[in-house]
Amino acid sequence: MQHKLFRHAHGERGFTLIELLVVILIIGILAAIAIPSFLDQKTKAYDASAKELARTAETTAETIATDNGGSYNQLSLATLSTYESTINTSSTTSNAWVSGAGPLYGGQGYYVTATAYNTADQFEIIRAANGSIARWCNGGAPPVLNGVAATGSALTTHTGGCVNGSW
Repeated sequence: MQHKLFRHAHGERGFTLIELLVVILIIGILAAIAIPSFLDQKTKAYDASAKELARTAETTAETIATDNGGSYNQLSLATLSTYESTINTSSTTSNAWVSGAGPLYGGQGYYVTATAYNTADQFEIIRAANGSIARWCNGGAPPVLNGVAATGSALTTHTGGCVNGSW
């Protein structure tokens, strides 16, 4: 019986150094592929947060207009945060913030701009006087609404989450 155990234990081999290095190399290659993908997901999350905040600011702007006889002249960062306390208008936190808001087209339209934390990508919603809505997210030519180029805040060139200047 002892002879069988000794022969069995003697016959077992470990991994060679080459085999271990090949496994470590494979793990390194997989990590090199996966890590940039995970980092990209974090960037997408920051942009999604800013888009959600822009949408919340859009709804709040409509509420402000309802309270002011359909006019957006009262729209500002201060009135947005007064009407909706969850709207962050300061870049001092680790969250997206509304970096611009105001009336357009003589108070018949408006713009709201949200900026993503960490990426500084900006997402803007513009409402024309006829009620049409455009989403703009780069510094290229502004969208044309109601035959007029919709210009709000001066967006710098950021393209995160943009597809042909829209989101």
